[in-house]
Amino acid sequence: MRFFREAPVFDDRHDAGRQLAAKLGKYNSQSVVVLAIPNGGVAVALEVVSALKADLDLIICRKIPVPLNPEAGFGAIASDGTIFLNEELVKRLGLSRQQIEYEAGKVRAEIKRRSLLYKGDQPLLGVSGRTVIIIDDGLASGITMMAAVESVRHRRPGEIVVAAPCASAVAVKQLGRVADKVVTCATSFMPSFAVADFYRHWYDLSDDEVVRYLNQWRMRHLPQK
Repeated sequence: MRFFREAPVFDDRHDAGRQLAAKLGKYNSQSVVVLAIPNGGVAVALEVVSALKADLDLIICRKIPVPLNPEAGFGAIASDGTIFLNEELVKRLGLSRQQIEYEAGKVRAEIKRRSLLYKGDQPLLGVSGRTVIIIDDGLASGITMMAAVESVRHRRPGEIVVAAPCASAVAVKQLGRVADKVVTCATSFMPSFAVADFYRHWYDLSDDEVVRYLNQWRMRHLPQK
């Protein structure tokens, strides 16, 4: 879908998740695992999981911020250690391997903290041979999702679908090279892109909110001992 933004497309992440679920209707009641990227992707993914009757797990990925410009990223890391680097940007910034490793080390520590907080000692869901839908609340550069796709590919899924309510055309093109399918509700070809612009009610989800969402889902869907 070509989209030129004039007004927010989604009320909030739950509305975005419902709209995204409609785009993913062909996967309803199939053997699907939805992997949410925290924090923002969790609220979106819960709506998709509910609609598709799919299994839910997390894939914790974080961008590696550019030194002195933390809003930008030159790479991303997944919780299994998979690292994706934008080599062209790394070269343009003149980053040394020592600088890269220093920044990556801080991100690894944050990923470990989030993994313990969100999952504890829970094992990964099996995805071998299954359709995996990786969800975030939006794709700007797509660099975090690139790391997620590479990480999941190591686990031998049958199909990898990248899904987000909104995305830049650049991100869709990049991810189309590594995922089997990319699904969005709105793809922007505008020169500037901000995920928040697509939401009427936008704020950063806290760790506490993510934990609450996950605990509520587990209470409703996991078998009681």
